[in-house]
Amino acid sequence: MLQTYNPQNADLIVNVNGKLVHRQEAGVSPFDSSVQNGDAVWEGLRLYDGRIFRLKQHLDRLRKSAAMLQYRGCPNDDFIIEQLRQTLAANKMTDGVHIRLTITRGIKYTSGLDPRINNLGCGLIILPEFKPPVYDSSGIRLITATIRRPLANVLDQHIHSCNQLTSILAKLEANAAGADDALMLDPDGFLAETNATHVFVVRQNIVETSTTRACPEGITRGAVLELCEKHNIPRSVRDITPAEAYAADEVFCTGTMGELTPVKQIDSTLYNHAQPGPMVQRLSALFTEMTRNANEGFSIA
Repeated sequence: MLQTYNPQNADLIVNVNGKLVHRQEAGVSPFDSSVQNGDAVWEGLRLYDGRIFRLKQHLDRLRKSAAMLQYRGCPNDDFIIEQLRQTLAANKMTDGVHIRLTITRGIKYTSGLDPRINNLGCGLIILPEFKPPVYDSSGIRLITATIRRPLANVLDQHIHSCNQLTSILAKLEANAAGADDALMLDPDGFLAETNATHVFVVRQNIVETSTTRACPEGITRGAVLELCEKHNIPRSVRDITPAEAYAADEVFCTGTMGELTPVKQIDSTLYNHAQPGPMVQRLSALFTEMTRNANEGFSIA
């Protein structure tokens, strides 16, 4: 799965620290922590019909990540929301838009690792793009990566960090194998997530997903679990082995970038004759209804 260039995004206006600039003129200081150390946190947001889906949950997760890294001088939610409004208005965006929202530890007064040399407050970057869901709705193919997701005693995955080298290494394995993405395990060999999305398996009409001890608490993942509860679909959160994933009736992935995506194959195991299964089709329809619910979105008008 290779994303392609969208000419609609040729003249994007992006927001760097409250300044609206053309994408070709945007710049981040070489002293910024995101450049020097990958020291930044981020959220992926999606805009549906003038509303950002579950913005509060995204901002809560962003602020939690920043707090876990002991950031100082973070912009408050009201400031971030106003900057989102201005940025989307400048691009005349109302639908079919993905937004990359980033907070960095900010600019250092000299090059180095020590967070104490950051004393100017946090940086804010808002990058909106015209971007529909990026995965093929007919299904994707995964390979199991040798790279594993760490636990909290190595790097707490509840920090939604821009340091994504483990995911990049796994994605390189997927690329080399000709697969769309890579399935990543935790150090104990249980399913964590892919290099970019959360993973669900379906067996005997029970929807199951891994715990979040080695992956972030996904917003779309949470929405799917809520839909299961609301519509009396049995669901479970537990440790899942690769063998159980191979034996599943269906597998699908979730994330803001791609919404719900069927998995047609993992390694040599084929699911549902490489066609989307009934459960992912049902949940996808329910999720689409959810995104159209005004109560689930924050109006940027």
